[in-house]
Amino acid sequence: MNVQIRRGIIIASMAVIVLASLLYGFWPKAASVETAVAERGPFTVTIEEEGKTRVKERFIVSSPVAGFMRRVELQAGDTVTKGDPVFLLDPLPSQVLDPRSRAEAASAVSAAKASVRAAEEGEESAKAGAELALKQLTRYKHLMLQNAVSRELYDQKEAQAKSAQASYLAAQAATHVARADLERAQSVLRYSGVRSSAGKCEPVVVRSPKSGQVLKLYRESEGAVNMGEPIIEIGDATDIEVRVELLSADAVKIGKGTKVTFEHWGGDHILTGRVRTVEPSGFTKISSLGVEEQRVLVTIDIASKPNDRPNLGDGYRIEARFVVWEGQNVLHVPASALFREGEKWALFKVDGGRARRRIVEVGHQNGLRAQILKGLAEGDRVITRPDDKVHDGGRVHVRKIADQ
Repeated sequence: MNVQIRRGIIIASMAVIVLASLLYGFWPKAASVETAVAERGPFTVTIEEEGKTRVKERFIVSSPVAGFMRRVELQAGDTVTKGDPVFLLDPLPSQVLDPRSRAEAASAVSAAKASVRAAEEGEESAKAGAELALKQLTRYKHLMLQNAVSRELYDQKEAQAKSAQASYLAAQAATHVARADLERAQSVLRYSGVRSSAGKCEPVVVRSPKSGQVLKLYRESEGAVNMGEPIIEIGDATDIEVRVELLSADAVKIGKGTKVTFEHWGGDHILTGRVRTVEPSGFTKISSLGVEEQRVLVTIDIASKPNDRPNLGDGYRIEARFVVWEGQNVLHVPASALFREGEKWALFKVDGGRARRRIVEVGHQNGLRAQILKGLAEGDRVITRPDDKVHDGGRVHVRKIADQ
């Protein structure tokens, strides 16, 4: 009898243990979650984009005429004052003659010399004719006064004398032309391959239009330059602005005077600025992933003093953060706590070790956190990144408190 009782007790105990194990295995377990506290404080909505610095007033000094530029002595970063000479221009060197061109030029000189001799001979002939006509006119004048010849014959001789004098003057002019042609032909040989006015002509001095620093040298070595060719760029490196290419969908959210902060520019503090212009026209740009994007150029004035941004120069990379909206006493939670419930926003609130779903009204969002207008109170603990194990009324176990 005792054996049977003990056997029954053992069987009953085993049955209880099995039943307890089954109940424990099928009993709903608390979901392990991370939580964060709804808190009040400053809240900002920003748009972040990379930009570049740019000198506001930059002057590209170009060559005013075609010439031979002397080597530029200035270097990038040098300081210049308005009116200081920045580079000098000399006349262009003469063309170098190849053997064929030189032979042609020599032949032209010989032909010009022959023309001079012919013109001089013609001048001597015209001079003799003019002198003869003048002597004849003098004799006929005396004869006319003595009534030995008619007035008509005297007038003919006078006309012949004037014609001969005119021919003489024309012959003199032809001689001058022939000599000028000879000089021109000789100059081709005389100045071939050398600078025609070296040491005689004053160079063209090009001066700085503004006080500032040399930003860039387009051309440094001496050589021939064309009219309008850029040589040097000058500007005030301390008077800079920032240009940012924003997506058009973000550009519509900002306007003139929008507050901007600058980070990761190389210094250990944050710079500030204000939007000056948002260009009315956008442009298409291909992103690094090959996607067409519509972007808008935004220009920002840096409000921080030059002493607060030492060594920040032209064309430097900088990260701009546009403050679209900001508030001081705003209730907000991590954006990862929110999920869609139909067309509304919802979240899970931790209440007595259980998850309670709450429909909330959401205001502004900045990507990391969201403003809560209704449905939650300050100090409430919410579940961040809830998974499918979390449901309304379900038990939860807080394994970690999310960073605020």
